[in-house]
Formats: sequence, C-alpha cells, structure tokens
Amino acid sequence: MKVLVTGAGGQVGRMLRATCPGNVDLIACTHAELDVGDPEAVRRQLAVARPDAIINAAAYTAVDKAQSEPEMARRINSEAPGYLAAAAREGGMRLVHLSTDFVFDGRAASPYPPDAPTNPLSVYGMTKCEGERVVLEALPERSVVVRTAWVYAAEGKNFLNTMLRLMRERGAVRVVADQIGTPTAARPLAEVLWQIAVRPEVLGIHHWTDAGVASWYDFAVAIAEEGSALGLLPSGVTVTPIATEEYPTPARRPGYSVLDKRSLSALGLTPAHWRQRLRETLKASTHG
Repeated sequence: MKVLVTGAGGQVGRMLRATCPGNVDLIACTHAELDVGDPEAVRRQLAVARPDAIINAAAYTAVDKAQSEPEMARRINSEAPGYLAAAAREGGMRLVHLSTDFVFDGRAASPYPPDAPTNPLSVYGMTKCEGERVVLEALPERSVVVRTAWVYAAEGKNFLNTMLRLMRERGAVRVVADQIGTPTAARPLAEVLWQIAVRPEVLGIHHWTDAGVASWYDFAVAIAEEGSALGLLPSGVTVTPIATEEYPTPARRPGYSVLDKRSLSALGLTPAHWRQRLRETLKASTHG
C-alpha cells in the first residue's frame, strides 16, 4: 500500500513518518515539497505518486495569528483540503483529513460526539470547519475526518515546550484554568491515523485524543511534576491558575472541548490517559 502524507514537517507529520507501518510505501511531503494550497501542484504530485491513500496533516495552526491572516488560514485549512479531495476523487484514492476541537464553541457540558453541531469561535476554527465540509462533500465514500485536540510532541512549537522553557527560565508560570479539554501526544495520534488509513471501511467523522480531561493549568502542573521527576526541570516550579480573562488572546477558545472517542472503540482503539502519554513524551525527549 502506498500512502502520501502532507505536512510531513509538522509535529504530527514527523510522527507519521516515525510510526509508518513496514508494509506501507510512504511518500512524505513537507510544505517545501508540496504546497497543498496550490491546486496544480497537488494535482501534479498525486498524478505522479498515485498513492492508495492520503493523510492530510498539513494545516495553518497559528490560532491567534489566523485572526489577522484569514486569507492564509483559509488557503491552507479550507481550500487545500478541497484540492486534495478533488485529486483523490479523480485518482480513486482515500483521504484521511486531520481536524480540530476548535470547530466547537465550548458550550457543551459533556464530551462532543462526532455528529455534534459545529459553531467555531475563531478564524482558525471556521477555516478548519470549512475544510471538513469540503472533504466530506467531495469524497463521501472514501474520506475520514479525524478531529483531535491540544496536540504536542517533544519537538516543535507547542504548549509542552513553551512550558518547559518558561519553567526553566522563570521557575513560575501563570496558566489558564477555565479551558477544559484533553492533551494529546502526537505519536499515538499518528499511530491511530495509520490504523484508519489502512482500513477502507472507516468513513465519516471520528474523534481521537488521549484519555481523561484536563485544564491547561492541570496540564502545566503535570509538566512541572513529571519534568522535575525526570530531571528536565528544577523542583518547586510554581504554577498559578488564572482565568481566561486574565490572559486575553486575539482568538477566542472553546471553554470546554472534550471529544467523545467512542466511535473508534469499535476498531479496538483505546486511548491511554494523557498523563501517561506526557510521561512517555518527556522520557523520549531525554533520550533524544
């Protein structure tokens, strides 16, 4: 089986390369190698490569910057998935498209199922929501949308690495405690994307994060504790909870974005708790 991965230089893309099954012929395309926002480049690449499936991990993920760069966010998050879906339709290919919890408004009181109504609060969320729609409309019989949340890895620009840097530099951080979701390690997410990619019977929208629930404050406390235990941080880092109002950002975030993952349990896919995955990620970083 031949699979083309877009966004192969990002944190999920790098993990897709690292976890590629041995029986898969991988074509990994970074942004420099394939600009998914260029329809001609997409059509040309897929016509030459002729993969059986595409995993689209390319995205504009600068949530706050998207508020002032809506055209750029729309080009990568809304239009590009349509180009990939159109080329996949022409070539008889399958498309697995990665999306986000930011398609929801955060007003729910229990985990969002895949069929919950969307109502994004930000340009990022709106463009990702539009990307989902064009994929499912263009390729209903061969596409999967996988929503995830709060993704991090040992490398790259993410909450984990920002916290590690600030905790080392300052010994104290103030972190929002009233936004609730689930941290998700990139490696197990990539492994699940591979399982979905090779199963043509999986269609439609599905959710995947690690297990459990946390606030950003909870996540930061765990980073401080686990990081100290592994010698990555000094002991005694102070983590102070604050309200969203005390940390204003250009983009509004959903206050609650826990995702219901039960639709994938039928495939035998069961997530580990986010704290266990955090520990594994930090351990991997000490060896890297």
